[in-house]
Amino acid sequence: MNLKDIPFAQRQRLAYIDFVLLFKGHLTRQDLINRFEVGLSAGTRDFNLYKELAPNNIHYDTRLKQYFQTPGFKPLFAHDAKKTLAKLAADISDGFDAISDLSFPVEAPSQLNVPDIFVVARIIQAILNSRAVKVIYTSLSSGSAAREIVPHSIIDNGLRWHVRGFDRKTQTFRDFVLTRISSVTLLDKAPQPNEEPSEDHQWQRQMPIKLVPHPHNVNHPTAIELDYGMQNGALELNVRAALAGYLLRRWNVDCTENASLRGGEYQLWLQNQQSLYGAENLAIAPGYGK
Repeated sequence: MNLKDIPFAQRQRLAYIDFVLLFKGHLTRQDLINRFEVGLSAGTRDFNLYKELAPNNIHYDTRLKQYFQTPGFKPLFAHDAKKTLAKLAADISDGFDAISDLSFPVEAPSQLNVPDIFVVARIIQAILNSRAVKVIYTSLSSGSAAREIVPHSIIDNGLRWHVRGFDRKTQTFRDFVLTRISSVTLLDKAPQPNEEPSEDHQWQRQMPIKLVPHPHNVNHPTAIELDYGMQNGALELNVRAALAGYLLRRWNVDCTENASLRGGEYQLWLQNQQSLYGAENLAIAPGYGK
């Protein structure tokens, strides 16, 4: 039987069984019944179906009346590590796990800046409906003022949230910090061709980045290779030109030509500095151009 052929509600319950077995190692039929408010017979069918789909994953202990993870357990569902850790840290659930039921030993530092949800909602409305917006934006250089932008994407740079779009004041594509927007009004006028996302060349351009353990600040490069899942001593990826600076600053990547930055915070070195020529936000990348 294919998982996609199983009704959505039952697929959620099977994913719950899979998740609890993976992270806790055991569960009871009553756990499933309490979580989804189903009857005893439905709970029994779910466990029987799970065992049919993954016979080597689950073992029932008649004495303890619990289902246990087997030594050969292989998840029936794909539990993405990054998404799962983010959900665990924020204590949120998408209905396919047990995060709201269990106490997990996962913590994350509190985020200091949280955007107004109504500002976020209006911006996303504008993006989804191809509309321009009028906002009140407060910048560090000029203070508060009204301006019109045509947003196309929301960006998380690791420290704060931005909205990227066409700025009608400067006639350029720019990033705006979401927490500095105090009001949003949707405009009726449709965006012009030069304001479309396809014209945002920094956004559309993919740049190759090659990161290696810092040749001077790291005594045991294998540790860094393990940290970042490097292959042959390097991490190679493509990133939008508009986001390159954010990534390099977030991970304290030494972007100097000769790996000249010193300090324990610089564990990575950008080995292909020349490949990033033309990216507009590299001024924030540590040591770039030096």
